Amino acid sequence: MNEKSHLNHLLLLVVATLFISTSGVLGKFIDMPTPIIIWWRSALAAIFLLIFCLYKGINLKIISGKDRWTFFIAAVFMGGHWITYFYALKLANVAIGMLSVFTFPVIIALLEPLFSKTKFDPMHIVLGLMVLVGIYILAPDFDLKSGQLQGLLFGVLSAVLYSVRILILKGHVANYNGTMLMFYQVAILSIILAPLLYFMDTSNITTQYPYIILLALITTAIGHTMFVNSLKYFKASTAGIIGSTQPVFGIIMAFFFLNEIPTIHTFVGGALILGTVVIESIRSNKMK
Repeated sequence: MNEKSHLNHLLLLVVATLFISTSGVLGKFIDMPTPIIIWWRSALAAIFLLIFCLYKGINLKIISGKDRWTFFIAAVFMGGHWITYFYALKLANVAIGMLSVFTFPVIIALLEPLFSKTKFDPMHIVLGLMVLVGIYILAPDFDLKSGQLQGLLFGVLSAVLYSVRILILKGHVANYNGTMLMFYQVAILSIILAPLLYFMDTSNITTQYPYIILLALITTAIGHTMFVNSLKYFKASTAGIIGSTQPVFGIIMAFFFLNEIPTIHTFVGGALILGTVVIESIRSNKMK
């Protein structure tokens, strides 16, 4: 890869990260019940991704029945991850919501030996403790009635669900295109969540269309597709480190669009959590 091409791919990776970062502000801002937001996000993203797959001639065939079950279970975990993440954003703020979800690289490292033949690395205990200290600093007070603490706990739960989804997919479906994987997951999720449209208030959609379309198209379809495609050109560590700037972008957007001002606790706790992401990204790459 020549220098100009490398810079172009790097720029696209940063743009992809920026697009995915919009989930924080949009998740906090969109005024509808969380499961309904996720249904619209999934259904519209499925349409956009299907059009993209057909346009690019991406093979949509699922090889085996076992993989069908894997796709389905991964979609359920992705839905759980998105719903708990958006609850975190609404209960706390964008900074706490996004930073708590970014505990996922260390959670993946801790859970991986349970899903594969990977040996347990004692260093992950140290990184896990760093993350716990970061979460402790982020939490304004340990009152379970506090929206900030509830948001933080939902964010960590979201990170666990996301980690399990990644580990499920990693073990079974290395043979598939990333965009095709995303299409099936959002399509399955939109079917699973469809019954909720009958029980929850959806009347607000008329005023929320522009933001829902942004969430489905920019954040989900384009952002995630660009990010997955960028993995062809970069080591996982590079993508991981650049990806860890998502909360930074999210906090900046929340400052300008939602007037959310992060506290010193947010900066210190966030720096510890993101520091572990960078350390784990570099270490995991050296060990390959």
